[in-house]
Amino acid sequence: MRAAVQHKTGQDRLEVLDDVEATGFGPGKVRIRVRAAGLCHSDLSAMSGVLPQHAPFVPGHEGAGDVLAVGDGVTHVQPGDRVLICWLPACGTCPACRRGQSQLCLKGLAEGAAPNFRHGTTDLYGFAGTGTFAEELVVGARCAVPVPDDVPYEIAALIGCGVTTGLGAALNTAQVTAGSSVAVIGCGGVGISAVQGARVAGAAQIVAVDPVESRRDAALRLGATEAVAPEGLRDAAARITGGEGFDYVFEVVGKAATARTAYDATRRGGTLCVVGAGAMDDHFSLNMFELFFDEKKILPSLYGGGDVLRSYERAIALWRAGRVDLEGLITHRVPLARVNDALDQMRSGEALRTWVML
Repeated sequence: MRAAVQHKTGQDRLEVLDDVEATGFGPGKVRIRVRAAGLCHSDLSAMSGVLPQHAPFVPGHEGAGDVLAVGDGVTHVQPGDRVLICWLPACGTCPACRRGQSQLCLKGLAEGAAPNFRHGTTDLYGFAGTGTFAEELVVGARCAVPVPDDVPYEIAALIGCGVTTGLGAALNTAQVTAGSSVAVIGCGGVGISAVQGARVAGAAQIVAVDPVESRRDAALRLGATEAVAPEGLRDAAARITGGEGFDYVFEVVGKAATARTAYDATRRGGTLCVVGAGAMDDHFSLNMFELFFDEKKILPSLYGGGDVLRSYERAIALWRAGRVDLEGLITHRVPLARVNDALDQMRSGEALRTWVML
């Protein structure tokens, strides 16, 4: 089968190989034929080394497809079922899961740390235990989440990460209130999903902040009340909030510098929600007086900050009701053979989400 492979961390191009094997099938496993895979900025971060990932590896963690086979003990799906791929499955038994914080389950994440592909005699890892830039893959049973047949593959795949992350940041983590003011810094697929989440929650003003004009235009189409370049954020805050700052600010870039900008744009007593995945050596700094005196809440949000299975169901329900526009997030489609074009589109900011069709 074909798969796109990153041979060494730091390389900026993928090699599409024809003779890759999906490995590890057995009890408790599911073999999936991938039909659509989304390129998320986290894939680029893994390729560059910002996010830790063993190499060589197959990128991609947003995906959906059809079940080809199930191992012993798997009962919730069967061959022919349509599924989305969950890259952070909950084990259901660890302390985090028992507390109702299944998005913090380390056991489920650790189970995906073994190689699940092979090329010749070389083992390959799948990014985040998945690796959706492959025609087939083998994952643990909890990674295969059934979805209704009326949900297109590309929509199901997007719900598997970007939409759940952005909607969840607004609805689960920050719990945006009706009538509030919101700013979202970074308007790729996840950021615009946060914009849509804020709209669903009833925010009165939603300012989208991004240096790329096409992304600002997309944010306006998909729920923002205003869109500005980064240098326009201060003026927007002055006009909309009287200089007090926004009730909620979402940082969806993953940089200490933009987190600091987001903190400064948040009103005293407001909420800064950090959604972007950043590097371990990029440190966000506050002085102890402002931390105490401003009483701003700093809330990180991992994978939407809640039970992902319930979040998937909510996203599907909102999409069916026309409350969120998921088709509008998909700006480009490329075949697997042109996956490097998708990388270029993401790096330039041209794409919100590019779908690699397998």
